[in-house]
Amino acid sequence: MRIPFEPLFLGITINIHLVMEWLAFFVAYQYYKWLRKNANDEISYSNRLSIILGAIVGSLIGSRLFGFLENPLITWNVQNVILLLNTKTIMGGLFGGLIGVEVSKKIIKEVRSSGDLFTFPIILGIMIGRVGCFLSGTKEFTYGNSTTFFTGMNLGDGYLRHPIALYEIVFLSVLFFFLKRMYHLTKENSGLLFKIFMISYYGFRFLIEFIKPNVFFVLGLSSIQWLCIICWIYYLPTIKTILKNAY
Repeated sequence: MRIPFEPLFLGITINIHLVMEWLAFFVAYQYYKWLRKNANDEISYSNRLSIILGAIVGSLIGSRLFGFLENPLITWNVQNVILLLNTKTIMGGLFGGLIGVEVSKKIIKEVRSSGDLFTFPIILGIMIGRVGCFLSGTKEFTYGNSTTFFTGMNLGDGYLRHPIALYEIVFLSVLFFFLKRMYHLTKENSGLLFKIFMISYYGFRFLIEFIKPNVFFVLGLSSIQWLCIICWIYYLPTIKTILKNAY
């Protein structure tokens, strides 16, 4: 199979990344509904809908904002504005969604943690989406620097590059099963499962950014790495508690 993978259907080139992105949303939401049906969810249905709406709005804003900040040095014209509106990143989407959820919970006065029920569907959705990123090759900015390492692959430009999308799928698979094993230990502390996911995933992405061909840096770090640091600061009390308990 050649990458980028661009299958034809009735003479039309299929955007495999877009297909996998929509599939990720569909599967993740169906998984979430199944989990909620089989869980003792203390949050009412109407409040859950409000929280999901807050997550969607926050994700849309965050994904576009940090997608732009990955490479903000552009000329302002119609073509680039359209490109900007279509640029997005899961990192900004996750953190924007987190802020959107917290704002919506403040508005509806919901004090109970809501993240645990979303944790596994989010991980599954990201994994499916990353399959689309990998199949898109260098057409999506989820590829790494050129390398002589044995994992190097030709992703469409003739160079052997780190297949970062595959690295992420492997990491998320391990994290998924790790959190599944941890689930019974976190049930008494609502929200902890989601926090561990966010801290772990943003830690992984902070490290993986060092092997990406980023072009925009602030004090030697990419915009995504600064977002990771912001996330760690946000979860600093949780990190301190985890380290204290581990010690």
